[in-house]
Amino acid sequence: MEFQVAEKLDLLATCPKGIELLLAEELTQLECEPGKTTVSGVHFGADLAGAYRACLWSRLANRVILCLSRVDGIETPEALHDAAAAIDWQAHLGPGSTIAVDFHGRSEQIRHTRFGAQTVKDGIVDRLVAAGSPRPNVEIRDPDVRLYAHLHRGRLTLGIDLSGDSLHRRGYRRDAGHAPLKENLAAALLVRAGWPALARQGAPLVDPMCGSGTLLIEAGMMAADIAPNLLRERFGFSHWVGHDPALWADLRREATARASFGRKRMNNLLFGFDQSPPALAAAKANAMRAGIPALMTLEGSSVNRLSRPRVLDPEQPGLVITNPPYGERLGELPELVRLYADLGERLRQEFGRWRVALFTANPDLGHRLGLRSHKQYALRNGPLEAKLLLIEVPDPASQPQRQPGPGDGASAGDEGQGAGSASREAYGEKPSRSAGAQMFANRLEKNRKKLSKWLKRSGETCYRLYDADMPEYALAIDIYGNYVHVQEYAAPKTVDAGQAQKRLFEALAVIPDVLELDPSRVVIKRRERQAGKAQYQKQGASGQRFEVQEGRARLWVNLRDYLDTGLFLDHRPVRRMLAEMAPGKRFLNLFCYTASATVQAALGSESEGGASDSVSVDLSNTYLDWARDNFSLNRLDPSRHRVVRDDCLRWLETASSEFDLIFMDPPTFSNSKKMDDTLDIQRDHVALVRLAMARLAPGGTLVFSNNQRRFVLDAGLAEQFEVQDISRKTFDPDFTRRPDLHHCFVIRHRADEAGAA
Repeated sequence: MEFQVAEKLDLLATCPKGIELLLAEELTQLECEPGKTTVSGVHFGADLAGAYRACLWSRLANRVILCLSRVDGIETPEALHDAAAAIDWQAHLGPGSTIAVDFHGRSEQIRHTRFGAQTVKDGIVDRLVAAGSPRPNVEIRDPDVRLYAHLHRGRLTLGIDLSGDSLHRRGYRRDAGHAPLKENLAAALLVRAGWPALARQGAPLVDPMCGSGTLLIEAGMMAADIAPNLLRERFGFSHWVGHDPALWADLRREATARASFGRKRMNNLLFGFDQSPPALAAAKANAMRAGIPALMTLEGSSVNRLSRPRVLDPEQPGLVITNPPYGERLGELPELVRLYADLGERLRQEFGRWRVALFTANPDLGHRLGLRSHKQYALRNGPLEAKLLLIEVPDPASQPQRQPGPGDGASAGDEGQGAGSASREAYGEKPSRSAGAQMFANRLEKNRKKLSKWLKRSGETCYRLYDADMPEYALAIDIYGNYVHVQEYAAPKTVDAGQAQKRLFEALAVIPDVLELDPSRVVIKRRERQAGKAQYQKQGASGQRFEVQEGRARLWVNLRDYLDTGLFLDHRPVRRMLAEMAPGKRFLNLFCYTASATVQAALGSESEGGASDSVSVDLSNTYLDWARDNFSLNRLDPSRHRVVRDDCLRWLETASSEFDLIFMDPPTFSNSKKMDDTLDIQRDHVALVRLAMARLAPGGTLVFSNNQRRFVLDAGLAEQFEVQDISRKTFDPDFTRRPDLHHCFVIRHRADEAGAA
């Protein structure tokens, strides 16, 4: 079967979700006739030349499918097989051609795409063999002809994939860089941003975070009239029986000539900036392969130093388009909040009257620019819901000059309120803090001032600065030397998630300013009730630990990789007390975690020394390795200070040694798979205390603590032993706001029992 050039073909162009209307407009410009638009696709009619043009010139499509049949009522494998066998495949597949079937969809009886593809393939093979043609071989990776099968609600569409490999793979990008945009999505962003019209006017383009250069290259190819798939060596129609090589060669020659002329007449200036040398190297290599290296200027620069290139005509506005990181992980947010704020500041100062197109999967971060978007388009970036924000940056010269007024003060009641704030935001000035954010900043300052004398006197460098003092900003903020550890308490379901996110971003913007540190030194985690294995899982794998000083002890902390940091700050006074009690004593640390308490006990005081020996028991290999590192950091003799991996309850039941000083700080709840049973501290503390007291030497002391907020010590223990509740004495000034954060008891044998023993 031969296809005449003028014969109308039934075609389908697929595309990323959200750009179907743009694709329909593009097909019209390519002299095709778009019809029905579906999710991620546009049906259209065209002659063979139009089909070729779509494959060569479409910047937005993923694939161009030649539809051969549409059949309703396909629910069973038998019906699917027969529908495939009903097509005259000899008209499309040459003798000896290799094939692959891409199957999409399902029915009640066809539930797996591989089974669907196999069934379609069997129908094709049976039809060809019955007609006396050789049996085609299946080649999954690089077939001569790729076949398309789509089943949805009983309707089956079968066709030839004329594109072959997805059209977004232009051939220039081998060095992808970090989290690259697909080429056709980048092109869609440029079209939505109005770049084709701006390019015709000679406007410049800037990408301040260009990465591997996809947006720049797609913009350059548009401006220079370069067909996006001119570099492709192979298309899906190359081995299709209906292929017309002469017609295709004519269209390729035309596109080549247009590209040559377009490069020469292009007068747009394209600038890409990035602070990553590998990303810039990838962008340069990609531009070279795309054939447009001379059309782009790439430079190393960070966002906070972004400026309008001085070679540009100050009277010629252009387009700033970028795809900044959006913080898929919570821990990335502190730096990103500052990044977006810095970008907004530079845009206001350097790019007045320019258009900005910002693509982000986190629109709340986009709002940190402090610039209002006049249009937003919902799109997808892979699995992520994303938005393209279009912004017109105001002309600084056109902004009204405001006289300082009462609303310009720094008080919580004035900042961000009234018509003055609205005017500043509308005209593009750097937005001031909201009233809530300013109150939060004031509270941090107040807490710093309140703790300053104690910190100077004590010399502590790790402390809690803020603990949900304002319910709207439900955070715990801990200082670890030059780093800040922020824990966000999960908002209850009654709190609007959008408002909670907004306040978090406000807080992350305020914290580096108030504490005068780089946002990269702010680490954030979400604190919520952990269940099952989640309470033991790592939060990351950065391996970024650093040393802190507490009293005489040097300790390792890791703010990023675990829910806890390796050092429970609220127990600082308890560790100090243990150090004072430990000289010359045999010390036992149960549920030792990273053994920071053992380190303090082993070091003791400068005048009296520390514990004579110690045993630290925990189930976690990770924490015991951490404990060994803490011992090594403080030059503790491992032959005198041992760590033991065991279930503390089991270890106590089998141990025979006696200790003069025991510290036991069990978790509130644990169901580690390494334990024989679960641990509930309220339920199990009596058994734990009695077992520990059995290992306590006469005259010795057990220090028992836990973090169960509503913990109540069993009255029977006070009858059996001498018990003193010292909880109120075990809070330094940084934790006095939460007096129920932990409970601590000193427990000793009664004098008569000790004497009898």
